[in-house]
Amino acid sequence: MSSMLSSALRNLPVSSAWAAGALARSFSCSSQFQTAAQPKTKKTLGKTGVKNVVVVEGVRIPFLQSGTSYADLMPHDLARAALQGLLTRTNVPRDVVDYIVYGTVIQEVKTSNVAREAALGAGFSDKTPAHTVTMACISSNQAMTTGVGMIAAGQCDVVVAGGVELMSDVPIRHSRKMRKTMLTLNRAKTLGQKLSLISKIRPDYFAPELPAVAEFSTSETMGHSADRLAAAFGISRREQDEYALRSHTLAKKAQDEGLLQDVVPFKVPGKDTVTKDNGIRPSSMEQMGKLKPAFVKPYGTVTAANSSFLTDGASAILIMSEEKALAMGYKPKAYLRDFVYVSQDPKDQLLLGPTYATPKVLEKAGLSLSDIDVFEFHEAFAGQILANLKAMDSDWFAQNYMGRKSKVGAPPLDKFNTWGGSLSLGHPFGATGCRLVITAAHRLKKEGGQYGLVAACAAGGQGHAMIVELYPQ
Repeated sequence: MSSMLSSALRNLPVSSAWAAGALARSFSCSSQFQTAAQPKTKKTLGKTGVKNVVVVEGVRIPFLQSGTSYADLMPHDLARAALQGLLTRTNVPRDVVDYIVYGTVIQEVKTSNVAREAALGAGFSDKTPAHTVTMACISSNQAMTTGVGMIAAGQCDVVVAGGVELMSDVPIRHSRKMRKTMLTLNRAKTLGQKLSLISKIRPDYFAPELPAVAEFSTSETMGHSADRLAAAFGISRREQDEYALRSHTLAKKAQDEGLLQDVVPFKVPGKDTVTKDNGIRPSSMEQMGKLKPAFVKPYGTVTAANSSFLTDGASAILIMSEEKALAMGYKPKAYLRDFVYVSQDPKDQLLLGPTYATPKVLEKAGLSLSDIDVFEFHEAFAGQILANLKAMDSDWFAQNYMGRKSKVGAPPLDKFNTWGGSLSLGHPFGATGCRLVITAAHRLKKEGGQYGLVAACAAGGQGHAMIVELYPQ
C-alpha cells in the first residue's frame, strides 16, 4: 500500500487554484518516499544553561465516536478520568504537581476552566493552580508547551498538561435576539415592564444558534477547505480513500498488537468499562467508494470515510525537569525539545500548518529531515495529509509560498504515522496533541530511533511542530 501511495504522490498534478501558471508544474516526490533515510547524527539536542524538560508518562482514555459511551458525561468527567489514569500509571503524589494546563476547543459554559474542575475532581489540592487554553486542534500542544515554558523558566518542576473534547454535547444557544430579551427581562422591575418585553418576542426568536465547525473569518468549514486543498493539489478521491484505509489498517494492527500503550481503561458511570478506541474500522476501497461527498456536493472528494470523525476523549501527560524526574526515581520516556507555532492564510492554506512548521522546527533544532526517525502528523483529512506531503516536497511551493530557496522534502511513509492517526484513532480536538507526542516517544523506543517530529494543523490557519528526543535507554 505504501508503494501505491508513493506512486500516486509522485504523479499528482497541481491545480491552477493555487496560482496562475501552476498547471504546467509538477511536484516530484523525493527518493525519501521510497527509502527510509538513516539518522546522520546521534548528538543530543540539550543546550548549555537550558533545563532539560522530559516526558515521564502520557495517557488517554479511549477515543470514542461522539454519541456513544461518553454521550451522557461532561468534558470535566473525561478530563478527570485521564488525570486519574495518569496518577494511577505513575503514582506521582498529587501535591508534587506544581501546575495543571488543559486544552479544549468547544467549551462547556458551566466549566469554562475545565482544567480546574477536572483537577479538583481528580483529587488534586485546591492549592494547585490550573488553567485552560484553546488553540483549535493544537490546544493540547499549547498546553504542553506552556508547561515546557514554565519548567524552563524555573517557575515549576512538575506540570500536568492535557486536553479534552466532548462532541456528544456541544453548547447550543438561543438566538441573540432572545438572549438580549431574556437578559433585559431579568432586569425588569415591574410586571408591566416584563409583560411589555414578553410581548415583543417573535417566533424567529426561538430559532437556536447551532454550533458549526467553521472558520469565523471565512464562514467555511474545514471540510470545504480540505476539498479545495485536495483539488488544488490534484489529489483524487481514490488516493484519499487509499490513505484513509492505510490509517485504519495500521491502527487496527497497532491495537491488536498492544502498541497503543497510552490508552487507559475508563469505567463509565452506569455503563461498562471502555478499554479501546471504537473508531478503528478497516473497510475496503469498494465500500469507501460508495460514500457520497460530505461537503462539496456533488463533485467533492472529501467523504466521511477519508475524514477524521467527531470524537469524545481526553488525554494527560506528566512533564518534569529532568533533575526532578530523576530525583523522584522516574525513568523519563523522552525529552521535549524545540518547537514552533506558525500561522498562514486561513482560507486557502488553512490546513497546511505542518508544511510551514516542519522546516522551521528542523532548522531551530539543527536537524535535517533525514535525521528524523519517527513522524507523527495529525490527520484531519486524508486530502489534507497528502497535500502537506506534496507541498513539503515541492521546490516551487517552497519558493513561491514559503519564501524558501528549496523544499524540506516529504517524510518517508515507512516512518510516517505507522500506528494509525486521527483518521482512525479519532480526533477529540483539544486532546490530540498529547496523543501525538506520547505515541512518538513510544515508537522511538519500540523502533530504536532517536528523534521524532510531531506536527499538526489547526483551524485559523495555524500549526505546530515539535522535536521529541528519546531518553537514553
